[in-house]
Amino acid sequence: MHAVVQPSPALDARMTTRAVTRNLAVDAYRGLVMVLMMAEVLQLPRVAQAFPGNWFWQTLAFNQSHVPWAGCSLHDTIQPGFSFLVGVALPYSIAARLARGATFHRMFVHALWRSLLLIALGIFLRSTHSSQTNFTFEDTLTQIGLGYPFLFLLGFRPPRWQWIALGTILSGYWLAWALYPVPGPGFDYAAVGVPADWPHHYSGFAAHWNKNSNLGIAFDQWFLNLFPRTHPFVANGGGYLTLSFIPTLGTMILGMAAGRWLRSDERVSMKRLVIAGFIGIAAGLLLHATGICPVVKRIWTPSWTLFSGGLCFLFLAGFSWAVDVKSYRKWAFPLLVVGMNSIAAYLMAHLFEAFIIDSFRIHLGPRIFQVFGNALVPLLRGAAVLLTYWLILFWMYRRKIFLRI
Repeated sequence: MHAVVQPSPALDARMTTRAVTRNLAVDAYRGLVMVLMMAEVLQLPRVAQAFPGNWFWQTLAFNQSHVPWAGCSLHDTIQPGFSFLVGVALPYSIAARLARGATFHRMFVHALWRSLLLIALGIFLRSTHSSQTNFTFEDTLTQIGLGYPFLFLLGFRPPRWQWIALGTILSGYWLAWALYPVPGPGFDYAAVGVPADWPHHYSGFAAHWNKNSNLGIAFDQWFLNLFPRTHPFVANGGGYLTLSFIPTLGTMILGMAAGRWLRSDERVSMKRLVIAGFIGIAAGLLLHATGICPVVKRIWTPSWTLFSGGLCFLFLAGFSWAVDVKSYRKWAFPLLVVGMNSIAAYLMAHLFEAFIIDSFRIHLGPRIFQVFGNALVPLLRGAAVLLTYWLILFWMYRRKIFLRI
């Protein structure tokens, strides 16, 4: 192999010698992630308000909402799942392009271009209802875009380098936050959008990870105000941060390890995926329980990287067992339709909802979804929108139209 294609002699030879085939389990898992995201149109938290005290609706509502700070719901697994799967796909992508004769330099330029497109697309989608460009970098696509070039370079290094990089990223990021001073007792939380009596405040060492009073918000109060804004940036209402792309890169590295294992042997990899899953969950919970680092998705703490990464390993193991090992594939077809066109699904969920709802109202009448009463209108309307999304993606699937970046 030409040296420019293989910058490191430690590059896994199986990248080029093993046949490159599409992993349907990965597509199915990606489809689940995207369906969970698109299913926001069901508005389950709003439906649950009409049934106070009903455990069924309350459970559904909880799992379609982000937790206020520490902890995890099903909805909180969407972004780590999407990021993790970017890492899973990378070994397959590199192997396929090497097999077609691509050079390292050409692939790296493409990785940079892909990174810029993801960042730009994330900013564009965040700006659709703004009076001007909303320069924000905490969106899923921008977070992935910021870390993708580094992930690509690590994809050409031996596994040992990748694990060292993961450890360095998580420990270094944790240390930076731990060294940043905790605000004093007179700190005005209300000035950064957090009530002083907010029940999720931490005390002691864990206070380094309190909402909008940490290293990440200090960076954003400088960085985001470098861009044109209608008003100076003070804080993100949800506590989300630009710097979260650093530990998000850790999530993608975990995914890259999973992808490397799957390419070696799906059956052998099952044990690795399950073991890695339980180790990640246990490590994250231990760091949280000891107060060393709370599990907070909104600021993507290192313990969240480990905990959510563990969940992703287990999700992937489950799909791999069902689709690859047991060949149960018919049930996964609806997810495959979505997972094989994830960018299209992402765009539809952000751009088409209002248009589709207006079309229902115009052509079917304003009362079409009131058949079971007003309480279930959001659910029925959302289900119709979700079905429309899927039918569009199915049409694209049948005609082999797949959006790629």
